[in-house]
Amino acid sequence: MIVLGIESTAHTFGVGIAQDRPPFILANERDTFVPQTGGMKPSEAARHHTLVAHEILKRALNQAKLSIKEVDGIAVALGPGMGPTLRVGAVVARALALKFNKKLVPVNHGIGHIEIGYLTTNAKNPLILYLSGGNTIITTYYKNRFRIFGETLDIALGNMMDTFVREVGLAPPYIVNGKHKIDICAEEGSNIIELPYTVKGEDMSFSGLLTAALRASKKHDLHDVCLSIREIAYDMLLEATERALALTEKDEIMIVGGVAASGSLRSKLERLSSDWNVELKVVPTSFAGDNGAMIAYAGLLALRHGVSIDVKNSVIRPRWRIDEVDIPWRA
Repeated sequence: MIVLGIESTAHTFGVGIAQDRPPFILANERDTFVPQTGGMKPSEAARHHTLVAHEILKRALNQAKLSIKEVDGIAVALGPGMGPTLRVGAVVARALALKFNKKLVPVNHGIGHIEIGYLTTNAKNPLILYLSGGNTIITTYYKNRFRIFGETLDIALGNMMDTFVREVGLAPPYIVNGKHKIDICAEEGSNIIELPYTVKGEDMSFSGLLTAALRASKKHDLHDVCLSIREIAYDMLLEATERALALTEKDEIMIVGGVAASGSLRSKLERLSSDWNVELKVVPTSFAGDNGAMIAYAGLLALRHGVSIDVKNSVIRPRWRIDEVDIPWRA
């Protein structure tokens, strides 16, 4: 079985192709919208996706050495994400499914991140940290669904860091040579400034930290502020993770999502894993950010278990939570 997957939930338009035997990933092509100034406007990102969609699709099929007729299903991320960008991917997926008479498979973006993590790290039954621009979630699989133990109460970790570096004039771009601008800035910091630290059980709040850090950037050395906001945010996540470990008694931690690429966070989690005698597994950088391969692979798992929808029912779901999705392939 072969499934083509389309990702368009935010700044990236990606097309991946997966099959049910090694090598599981046959193609993973993408193009990312980077605004010239300020933050990302959904309408501008959607226009970008519309312009590049045909080329990314063509590149993915060429990389896999396949024609669209050889594909068994079209998987598409229907949420969560930004409405205008989600619609672009949905329109492309519907058109392909109708034109070539293929099964249409709905995929939750977060489930895509998690399943590509299982595939690439060989994790068995981990505590999962799903960390991206729009999500900060501590979860694990239990009885047909991923159950959330902790999450952000306001903005996500990645969104908080992106907003900070943008507001203080360090971005865009947000990533340079594989490093986030906040990490580059923090490397020259030496002092930790007092900033809000908000953990409630296994939930976290980052909005107060962001506001205080922006105010501090006008009084203190910017490198020290970058160091402080990063370390405090990561320590909040570690405290919540440690509580989830104590509760679930897992022997693996798996990190997925774009923030998984952070070397500083990884070093902290390595120490935590050593203290708790658990194994740390991190999704490879090439699959950490948004990509079509994760949608194709999650769609493959779903289609093999009979999950598909009619085109008329393929509505986008901008607030679709991972704990609302049944996972029959792990039953």
